Amino acid sequence: MATARKLTATQAPVASTRRGIQSIEVGGNLLLALAHHGRPMALKDLSLAASMAPAKAHPYLVSFGKLGLIAQDVESGRYGLGPLAMQLGLISLQQFDPVRLATPLIAELAQTLGHTVGIAVWGNRGPTMVRIEEAPSAVHVNMRHGTVMSMRGTASGLLFAAYLPRDLVLAALADEHSAELRARGDAVPAKPRVKVDAAMEVELSQIKRRGLSRVTGGAVAGISAMAAPVFTEGGAMVLSFTTIGPSAIFDSTLDGSVATALKRAAAVVSKCLGA
Repeated sequence: MATARKLTATQAPVASTRRGIQSIEVGGNLLLALAHHGRPMALKDLSLAASMAPAKAHPYLVSFGKLGLIAQDVESGRYGLGPLAMQLGLISLQQFDPVRLATPLIAELAQTLGHTVGIAVWGNRGPTMVRIEEAPSAVHVNMRHGTVMSMRGTASGLLFAAYLPRDLVLAALADEHSAELRARGDAVPAKPRVKVDAAMEVELSQIKRRGLSRVTGGAVAGISAMAAPVFTEGGAMVLSFTTIGPSAIFDSTLDGSVATALKRAAAVVSKCLGA
């Protein structure tokens, strides 16, 4: 669960050392056990998971039930998370959306790597840049707020193509193809026929296997880029951390400084989103 404090690219939130109310923390272990288990539990199993005797656990469960944090099934007697717990979870998701969580990290990444770093999400026209942090020496390429990235020629586009449902990918590829035809002055068919060819299929499989996309001299000659995915609890990709820089000084190795920093930042945000 995300917290209100700012994240860094190198660490997740840490627990406070301030003094609290011990009984609340003890009872909270029951809620943690339910959340970790993911489904209703019998009193015996729940108390065991929370490392306490059933007789000790029961009063906590009664109080949590009155608050709506837990609910007991009338027929089975099992305990599960209650309506208040669900409401708190929904509010948390509304307050801590993926872009809001990811934004504080890109300034640190840009400073550390010395390259421009952006956040891309899936928009109605494809991968769209919504946050940009310029490097100390900015690269003069067309990556601005609202820029729609090429599906085939950019690290962001290839990353989304690897993880998103195929129908969305094909629709974006069709739009991109139509735009290219218009730019050349060619006729645009009513229903452009596009497909993911064998070479692209191989590339998308490699991206999913390594959890990272990279492009060297793709859409812009002399410019390299990398992108790492951020996932939600259900495993859906919601955004990418993308960095670009001059190929001559850009570490495009899969285990290099750029790849490591991007994947670490993506992992921090993914964890906060429950992945």
